[in-house]
Amino acid sequence: MKFLPPSPRTFTFRSSNLLLISTCTCVLIYVVVSLILVFTSDFYYKSLSSPVLAPTVIEHIAYGIASSQNSWPKQKDFVKLWWNPRKMRGCVFLDGLTADYSGDSSSLPPLCMSQDTSRFRYSNRKGHRSAIRVARIVSEAVNLSLPGVRWFVFGDDETVFFPENLVKTLSKYDHQLWYYIGTNSENYEQNRIFSFDMAFWGAGFAISSPLAKVLAKVLDSCLERYPHLFGSDGRIHSCLAELGVGLTREPGFHQMDIRGNAFGLLAAHPLSPLVSLHHSGHTNPLFPNMTAIKSLQRLFEAVDVDSERILQHTICYDRWFSWTISVSWGYAVEVFDYHIYLPDALQAQETFEPWKKGGVLAGAHTFNTRPVVADPCKRSTIFFFDGVSSGKNGIIKTKYRRFLHDNCTYDPKASAKKLEEIVVITKKLDLNIKQLQSPRRHCCDMLPPSADQKLEVSIRECTGEELVYMHA
Repeated sequence: MKFLPPSPRTFTFRSSNLLLISTCTCVLIYVVVSLILVFTSDFYYKSLSSPVLAPTVIEHIAYGIASSQNSWPKQKDFVKLWWNPRKMRGCVFLDGLTADYSGDSSSLPPLCMSQDTSRFRYSNRKGHRSAIRVARIVSEAVNLSLPGVRWFVFGDDETVFFPENLVKTLSKYDHQLWYYIGTNSENYEQNRIFSFDMAFWGAGFAISSPLAKVLAKVLDSCLERYPHLFGSDGRIHSCLAELGVGLTREPGFHQMDIRGNAFGLLAAHPLSPLVSLHHSGHTNPLFPNMTAIKSLQRLFEAVDVDSERILQHTICYDRWFSWTISVSWGYAVEVFDYHIYLPDALQAQETFEPWKKGGVLAGAHTFNTRPVVADPCKRSTIFFFDGVSSGKNGIIKTKYRRFLHDNCTYDPKASAKKLEEIVVITKKLDLNIKQLQSPRRHCCDMLPPSADQKLEVSIRECTGEELVYMHA
């Protein structure tokens, strides 16, 4: 058998195929390597510019609480309500120490002695030079050199913080940037006098760690330029303004520049988590027939179960009786024997008195209000928080008992005054960052009655296009 030699045409065909295959292979390798380099380099640079940080927790906050040797023995019970010595860091800054501060120190923050401020001038005739000492708490708190601090939070000994909600609120912001977060007064006149752009110290405010460290370095030189200012918060605001930093407002902080019955304001809380309350000594206790401390302890019973939902405001409309039901979770339920338009129902009733009397603007506030109905017998029926329980299935039940303070006659079939108790059923509220940045009020359902004198309401997230409105 003879083998014929391959023709030149066969060699040419094989060579062409080999060249084509080699070219395709090289192109494929080039594309794969390029994609790998692009993705790895993109990931590398992203990891440099946007490091993944652990979520902010309570341990990342350092507190600077302003007090005095005369005030602390009377006010320390307010701090004890919210302070957790196992998790929290910071100091209560006093102007002097005496021998009677032992005994319950394990449940309170450490005490620190403020530095001498006699070298600073103070020329405001209506104020007190202690404002300089209090302002310098910012630099003294930073100089404690506590490790891992992301936020410095300041308030006074009557400021009641809600720590979990504070953490949630601050989690919306990048602590590596310069932030000055708080709120101004509820009273228009107070803001006009002091500033609409100032965080009031009593409401509490937060300064991000990098900004606080810079402020601490320049604070003393800045204080020299403002001897005429009234308070400590005005000095901090002025120094931050010199640094070019403005106030980021968070409505969960509350200065509470009102007097008397705060019910109307608290029962119409904004969608933001409740972060602080102040001036408990200038307003009535939150709950009837209790002291200020006892009433706050009662409120914290609900806070301990579902902190984020405390005071969250939900409106329900009952079709059968034409009732309007206003739920301020963990605090009170208000039932009107008639329907109220939703925008009106969300406004605060003027149950409170102005911070200061006199002047055209003394009673002007920075939020919408509506007057209390003049006829006591046509006012709402109020049910105050009376207990909370949580089940294994995640269902939380809060109970609210009727509080009657009038001798009005009413229709025993159609009036809400026939009710003795209201039960509100919820699940624990745990909003993510996007939900906090773009909050939405929850909806509610009226459940079938289990007893003639008992009403049950279920609160839930609203569906996509669900509306809350009066039923004709």
